[in-house]
Amino acid sequence: MSDLRATQRLQLHRGFTLDHARELVDYFETLGVSHLYLSPLLAATPGSMHGYDGVDPRRVDPELGGEAALVRLAEAARKRGLGIIADIVPNHLAVGGRDNPWWQDLLRHGRQSRYAGYFDVDWEIDDPLLHGKLLAPFLGASRLEALATGELVLAFDAGEFRFDYFEHRFPVDPLHFDAILAHGDGDPLRALAAFDGTDESGRERLEALLDRQHYRLTHWRSAVDEINWRRFFDVTSLGGLRVEREEVFEAVHAKIFELIERGLIDGLRVDHIDGLRDPKGYCLRLRQRLERLRPGERLPIYVEKILGHGERLHLDWDVDGTTGYEFMNEISALQHLPEGEGVMTTLWRAFSHRPGFEQELVDARRLILDSHLASEFERAARSLFDVARSEPGQRETPLGRIRRALRELIVGFAVYRTYADIDGRPLDDQVHFEHARAFAAERLDPPERALLETFERWLGGEAPGEFAEPRRGLRFDAIARFQQLTSPVAAKALEDTAGYRFAAALARNDVGFEPDVFSLDVDAFHAAQLRRAQRFPRSMLTTATHDHKRGEDLRARLAVLSERAEEYAECVSRWVEQSGSIRDDPKVPNRGDELVLYQIIVGAWPPALGNEDEAGMHEFAERICSWHCKALREAKLASHWLFPDEAYEAGCRQFINALLLEARGASVRAEIEALVAELAPVGALNSLAQTLIKYVAPGVPDLYQGTEFWDFSLVDPDNRRPVDFERRRQALKRVQPLDHYLDHWFGGELKQQLINAALGLRRESPRLFIEGEYVPLVVGGAQSERLLAFARIDAARAVVVVVPLHVQALIGERRIDRPLVPAQCWEDSWVLLPQGFEGWCDALSGATFEASARHQEEGRLAVSSLLATSPVALLVGDAVGAG
Repeated sequence: MSDLRATQRLQLHRGFTLDHARELVDYFETLGVSHLYLSPLLAATPGSMHGYDGVDPRRVDPELGGEAALVRLAEAARKRGLGIIADIVPNHLAVGGRDNPWWQDLLRHGRQSRYAGYFDVDWEIDDPLLHGKLLAPFLGASRLEALATGELVLAFDAGEFRFDYFEHRFPVDPLHFDAILAHGDGDPLRALAAFDGTDESGRERLEALLDRQHYRLTHWRSAVDEINWRRFFDVTSLGGLRVEREEVFEAVHAKIFELIERGLIDGLRVDHIDGLRDPKGYCLRLRQRLERLRPGERLPIYVEKILGHGERLHLDWDVDGTTGYEFMNEISALQHLPEGEGVMTTLWRAFSHRPGFEQELVDARRLILDSHLASEFERAARSLFDVARSEPGQRETPLGRIRRALRELIVGFAVYRTYADIDGRPLDDQVHFEHARAFAAERLDPPERALLETFERWLGGEAPGEFAEPRRGLRFDAIARFQQLTSPVAAKALEDTAGYRFAAALARNDVGFEPDVFSLDVDAFHAAQLRRAQRFPRSMLTTATHDHKRGEDLRARLAVLSERAEEYAECVSRWVEQSGSIRDDPKVPNRGDELVLYQIIVGAWPPALGNEDEAGMHEFAERICSWHCKALREAKLASHWLFPDEAYEAGCRQFINALLLEARGASVRAEIEALVAELAPVGALNSLAQTLIKYVAPGVPDLYQGTEFWDFSLVDPDNRRPVDFERRRQALKRVQPLDHYLDHWFGGELKQQLINAALGLRRESPRLFIEGEYVPLVVGGAQSERLLAFARIDAARAVVVVVPLHVQALIGERRIDRPLVPAQCWEDSWVLLPQGFEGWCDALSGATFEASARHQEEGRLAVSSLLATSPVALLVGDAVGAG
């Protein structure tokens, strides 16, 4: 098997199985990746399109082809020298429904179930109707209504009674079977007739039977205020697991460990590490197990971890890095021109009348705490209340005061969570806790403010392990509840609310991004790469994922707006003025939602799509409509997932269709198409720069499925659409001159060729890219501020990357029709190449550059020569005298 040098992410489902992946192994190997990086493999909810809703971790999903198909894929991959990295989901399983055997057993036997300790359930809740029971908020109506309409019925199958409600199955405790059978003289079918919910007496019997179960069936909305078990974020269909317990850890990972020991899996990606009670302990246990399963090998472990501003992944977790969201953020910010921020922000606020991003985020955090995660917040507050009752001097602290102080502390968290454990809070996390405490202190009255210092000690400032029981257990439980709450609050508030409310620059709103950081200068970008090279040289680098909000090439195009901000603002103002004739309702969409639409249409418009392509325009309009509906509900302003405003959503759909498809939108549509035609080649140049940097920078580049061609996808499910891999396979076989790819850049083959060239170098010199030095290169001349250059160097070889930045000003009034800056625009700009290497050749164009006076002076290479025929440069030089 090859060294880890690049991964190919594949989204598996019943329409793209393990056998479909096997048929493409030869293509992936030719492209140059070393590992297939598979979405979750284990049995998931039937029909799942992603696998994160697992129901049975003991078996490979039959819809993916089962274990036999995995064996076939692994054998095919080995023959081509490829490994397999599997995505695992230790935080949660899908619950409700009928397919999770552990959950079904928990419903059947309650606290006596062998799986009672597998799920994070609070059995001791104060509510007498819920004490000792599990809340089951899966009904679409009240329990009484569900019974009266016959939607919730008692059924008998395979020797057991159960309640059926659409796709859900709720087992009846076997202790009550005899009582049910007594109504039918021992005949189960006759007994069912006595429990007919449409009949008053039958309904009374059903209600009485339900009251005796280990769960309390309620309307799904009750989860917000009453749920007594941990979920994945606020998703009631995903129940949190207690994987920190040894028996749960073993049960959840048994099949994965078997597959690793058999050599079928060669590395792991851990989903949502911040959801776990003890991420560090989990990672160390996982590492130890992998070392025992495959002695002498270091199988990679990647954690899905979103790093906040100034936050770093902890070194003592013994993982290989994150899944790469921070790199995606860095390169996006690098491509934004800082001068565009003021214009774009002013434009947004003038039309939307919304506050700045910082206030949007604070408001969103409060909203999430008060609504979606209200029950989780209450459990965290009560855990601190229990600590107070056990602490001398704090026993009279009222619960209300704890709630108020805790609320502001969580609102002030700038990162997802801290990582305090039995030994207390790590030193690296202290600054983040202090930031939150300072935020809260400014907003609280003196009694609550004084409580913050106490919270600092209780929530990890003091090690729980220093105390005897019960104080030790109470403190550790409070820490866990607090840290497992701040993470979903951060995610729901930032990614799923504020990120949809603040739309000055949509390219700066994505998973793992910092929307309040508009741009990043070259020195800061270099510094980030140097840190990664030092701390996590094998960390994953990504620019597209199954969770991204906007495709990598869409973001690259939108970044160009920061360079044409004044012109774009004028366009938008004109479109808004003209939009009156497009609307059926003058208030729908509102101005903010209208601005969001213009920006997303400009960014997502496919390069080859023409206004005259009726079928293509209809497909595009449908994609935009679907995206916009989701965006409205995520923003939680004009509509909402919990209570959608269908009339407003329908009005927005009408507006989009009129804008993109009808005669009354022709004028604005023509202007949008013209602007896209100007932006697209420059955006494509940004894309090529982004691509090349990713494949050469320190780390392991991850190729999300299909993005070797242009990626103008939107948020899921749009970014999980089927991929035409056969077209990509055939394109890779047809090698053409670089000029041909430039002339026909609309198709995306140019990007594929660049990836293939970069991965070819990684195949030839794998250790150079993992262990080699990262060296920022000096650039100079009139246009030096519009260049990024760096080298990867070891004793034998140097690889140099030179890419353009913010080239709109370079092009000026010119309108380029392909992604290439005219050579004369570079004037006297130069890059200083690393000394001690010779035979420089561009791996993309094949051009060679000699150390002659015409091209070089003291190691200087003229950019006008280097980028004369190629949009970006990927130079390779060998050490002087090497061979």
